[in-house]
Amino acid sequence: MFVVSLNYKVPLTEIDQLQAAHVEWLKACYAEGIFVVSGPKKPRTGGIIIARCPRDVLDARLAADPFAKAGAADYDVTEFVARMTTGELDDFKEA
Repeated sequence: MFVVSLNYKVPLTEIDQLQAAHVEWLKACYAEGIFVVSGPKKPRTGGIIIARCPRDVLDARLAADPFAKAGAADYDVTEFVARMTTGELDDFKEA
């Protein structure tokens, strides 16, 4: 599993112009079963994505994000093993 931290590199006015396309990209990644949860940081300096897929698939999807294509965000990816979860997230536990 991966934690992806997006960090905006451009003013929010530029991010807002890309937001609709970014949301459509997110929806496609959810439909593929790649993303588990996502949302903006507070304060709004970027976002967080939790993903469950092979690393090469994740890298390809991140490269297709409209924010990435526009050079509007950097992505910091951290891999981790989900050993403990709350009951409703037991399906995400890894060996």
